[in-house]
Amino acid sequence: MPHADLVRALFAAYRAQDRPTAERLLADDFRFTSPQDDRIDRATYLERCFPTADRFASQDLEHVVEAGPGDVLVVYRYALRAGERYRNAELITVRAGQVAEVQVFFGGRIG
Repeated sequence: MPHADLVRALFAAYRAQDRPTAERLLADDFRFTSPQDDRIDRATYLERCFPTADRFASQDLEHVVEAGPGDVLVVYRYALRAGERYRNAELITVRAGQVAEVQVFFGGRIG
């Protein structure tokens, strides 16, 4: 599967809260980093971050671009159920057909 399609599948699993699919797509040694998380492991990500999709009213992938060997850059807009809208970017590393690492870069609020 092309890396960009694998990343799209992970975003879809997150939005649908399809944990079995997410578990299949994440490498055993997966790491997740954001301004709120510092290289947390797969188990911590699945416990702390994965169940948060219900906060979102929408999430639209604007760009999913293969950015080098194994790297996919994703830019997306999302709206919270409370009404605020934001844009974030993620650099996602794919290795051996699974997502090995996600680095999230929070963007600002958008109008």
